[in-house]
Amino acid sequence: MRILGLLLIAGLAGGLYAWWSHDRQPDLHPDDPRVATGDAGIVMLAAEWCGYCRKQQGDFERAGVRYRVLDIDDEDGGRAMRALGARGVPVTVIGQAVVRGYDTGALDEGLTPLGYDVY
Repeated sequence: MRILGLLLIAGLAGGLYAWWSHDRQPDLHPDDPRVATGDAGIVMLAAEWCGYCRKQQGDFERAGVRYRVLDIDDEDGGRAMRALGARGVPVTVIGQAVVRGYDTGALDEGLTPLGYDVY
């Protein structure tokens, strides 16, 4: 009987924790670009030597996407890469979503609700 009581208490505690934490935003590192993007901002981590970065930037320019570029070879871009745990570029932050690589499907999924028709 005691075991059932302990299991019931543990289950209730777990349920309360899940309910309390489900709407909480994760604590982000201060260098994480998601701190500044809010729900609709766009930041692209890129490098001049990256062909896919240049291609994506061209796509964004043609479609009139308003975004900010952080060069990973600069101090701010390098810190942002480390904060996201990214290992390659491009990395695009759309609101709170992170798109790794030149993934046109994922980019389109994030940009369309913001009114952009890129892909």
